[in-house]
Amino acid sequence: MKSDHPIHLTEVSRAFSTYTTLVILKMMMMSFITAFFRGLRGAFENPEDIADTRREEKFRQMRSHPDVERMRRCHQNDLENIIPFVLIGLMYCMTAPHLQSAEIHFRIFMVARICHTVAYVCALPQPSRVLTWLVGVLVTFSMAYRVLKRTFHL
Repeated sequence: MKSDHPIHLTEVSRAFSTYTTLVILKMMMMSFITAFFRGLRGAFENPEDIADTRREEKFRQMRSHPDVERMRRCHQNDLENIIPFVLIGLMYCMTAPHLQSAEIHFRIFMVARICHTVAYVCALPQPSRVLTWLVGVLVTFSMAYRVLKRTFHL
């Protein structure tokens, strides 16, 4: 059965699916990394997370740790950036962009998010983290601009 869509739309959708899956998996890994650091540093926020059955001692053991908070902030930043990328990226794919242009957007975003995570987790000196964040945000804005341009025939 022949599709009504041009071939490049299918290829764009495939590229979007691939890169989106990779950044979402990276974001999901932040949950495991945060849990690992919680266990490693003994930093639990909920009484039921501590195996000790004595209630008073449980509450004394509950505490935060800078390493755990760093991982949580990195994960939060992923949520704030990857979700808009996915939503705008879906609309961008519907505008039938050129495959090369779309792949550039998707690849740059993915690399920026991976570099952002490395900069955040390893506490690399600024402006490394802010630059990697900015690159990802600019990619999302670029796709949003192209969606609006196509929608309003600008």
